[in-house]
Amino acid sequence: MFTGIIEELGTVESLDLLDGDAARLTIRGPKVTEDAGHGDSIAVNGCCLTVVEHGEDTFTADVMQETLRRTGLGSLEKGSHVNLERAVAAHARLGGHIVQGHVDGTGTIASRTPSEHWEDVRVATTPEILRYVAEKGSIAVDGVSLTVTDVDDATGTFGVSLIPTTLELTVLGRNQVGDTVNLEVDVIAKYVERLIKGGTK
Repeated sequence: MFTGIIEELGTVESLDLLDGDAARLTIRGPKVTEDAGHGDSIAVNGCCLTVVEHGEDTFTADVMQETLRRTGLGSLEKGSHVNLERAVAAHARLGGHIVQGHVDGTGTIASRTPSEHWEDVRVATTPEILRYVAEKGSIAVDGVSLTVTDVDDATGTFGVSLIPTTLELTVLGRNQVGDTVNLEVDVIAKYVERLIKGGTK
């Protein structure tokens, strides 16, 4: 489990596609690898990956087809910046919200509107994801825990506001209009919907 509070901005060392249905991803991140071990979980742009190899300042993870299909990890290149967060320790503060690292799908940066002390960002996504997004609810965008400022069903977008720290220390400060971002909705909304439906389709 994660909190959506990014620990470090990492750099992609390599992304090797394996027979088109999997990939091996190596990332440089001195902070998250300082105590990394084989089998540990590290969220990369909000996607929970398992460490299979680690060295000085780097770790490697296998990325399966389902992950490549649901996330933007397959479009990463050598030198790409990524948000990194280690799994939360049981004794740590939950500074953001409960983030599983199970990405539901992707969105696209639709617009960015800077102001004096923050920046408003609109994200476009599919109706299947937008149905779980609620004003003042929580959402993870590329692994960053954010509060939804509003939802516009007519345009298929939702808004978030980014403070200077988020702009400086995460990839959200570097993303441009048109860029793809990973989205994870609040898991409680999914469970509530399933319970209301009686657990079957």
